[in-house]
Amino acid sequence: MDDQHLDNAVLLGLQEVMEDEYPQLLETFINDSRDRLGTLQQALGAADAQALRLAAHSFKGSCSNMGAPLLAGLCRQLEDAARRECLEEVPALLERIAAEFAIVSIRLKGELQRHRFG
Repeated sequence: MDDQHLDNAVLLGLQEVMEDEYPQLLETFINDSRDRLGTLQQALGAADAQALRLAAHSFKGSCSNMGAPLLAGLCRQLEDAARRECLEEVPALLERIAAEFAIVSIRLKGELQRHRFG
């Protein structure tokens, strides 16, 4: 699964560390990320740059820890836009984040299936 969306070395490291809890980690990341996307949308709807910045920063760290570099990079861009209070940049970034998360989610669900039934 070595591609631009997920870093296989990171996933292997997580699998070694988490052992039997690895599938739960994947599920938690997927579910938590859905919640984070909702939080980002709410912050945009409220035009709350500070909430956007904080949520994007937190999501960025989570994505980095899970080996999702493109998603982490998009979150970093969103965090930067919110820091500069350039909210006009946010809708397009959120759209890209949602699209990238959809790809990452599909790949992680595949990893989950591989791990459980492999």
